Amino acid sequence: MRFDRAALVLELARRMAASAEGLTMEDMMRETGTARRTAERIRDAVVALFPQAEEVSDPPYKRWRIRGGLSAFEQAPTAEELIELTRAAQGLRATGEPARAEALESLERKLKSAVRSTTLNRLAPDLEALVRAETLAVQAGPRATADEVVLAEIRQAVLAGQPLGFIYSRPGTEARRRVMTPCGLMFGRANYLVAAERETGAIKTFRLDRMSAVKAEPGVAVPPADFDLQVFAGQSFGIYQDAIEDVVLRITPEGAAEAKGWRWHPTQSVEDQADGSVEVKFRASGMRELAWHLFSWGEQVEIVAPERLKMVMAEELAAATRALARSQA
Repeated sequence: MRFDRAALVLELARRMAASAEGLTMEDMMRETGTARRTAERIRDAVVALFPQAEEVSDPPYKRWRIRGGLSAFEQAPTAEELIELTRAAQGLRATGEPARAEALESLERKLKSAVRSTTLNRLAPDLEALVRAETLAVQAGPRATADEVVLAEIRQAVLAGQPLGFIYSRPGTEARRRVMTPCGLMFGRANYLVAAERETGAIKTFRLDRMSAVKAEPGVAVPPADFDLQVFAGQSFGIYQDAIEDVVLRITPEGAAEAKGWRWHPTQSVEDQADGSVEVKFRASGMRELAWHLFSWGEQVEIVAPERLKMVMAEELAAATRALARSQA
């Protein structure tokens, strides 16, 4: 068997062992990136190599899984996998997320403890070299926080389908007690609870660092049936949600190459223009966060649409000008 086919067999075995309900043939085709006949041959090889593999009837589908997991030899991580886990934990700790960093560091310790000492000894020199050769560049911006107790209460409410009570404080407004239906968490430059109003079902976001006295409340609170957290997060340029706009930006020829390699938004399209510029289009909310980002492009970007983004950009420029004038007075 060729090496690439052997790697596919082992990877499919890992995925079958990692799935409690098992994989359908369509799942296997997607996971291996192969046509049906090829995926069937890879499945047959897995079944032949791993006697604990079993077929599960789930009408109208058939599923295959490996119960009891795989051996430490078959599951030994690579140096590259371990260093990415280490870097992810370091990144969270550097941005002020010790609780989430500790969760990844605990996972790393568990992985290493399950690996044979001979394998760890072999990996150690590569890990040490990669730790010395790579580091993280921490960018300026809001310092995200995710208190371990707050996260635990939110997750408890989500898993149990309970209402979540908390006191929310915003600058310039009076603190207010809220009881919401928790829908999920969004992590980014700031961390947010996404929740639905219990009366109307309207979706709201709340910064975790402005929440206190967070506790799962008695009762039942189920997110709206049509709510999808991934879809909700993908609607905004950043985190803040407001009206969705059709955004059109024109990047000058000097910035065109960088713009074409930039991830603006999940819905983006980038079109070359006759003068060497590029036009970027996407649908999003969060015009203020977009305006803040456009400052970093300087004179290389022109706002074509919408008008509201132009107004927000003008407001931010005016505010910056006033602040500069005060500092020079």
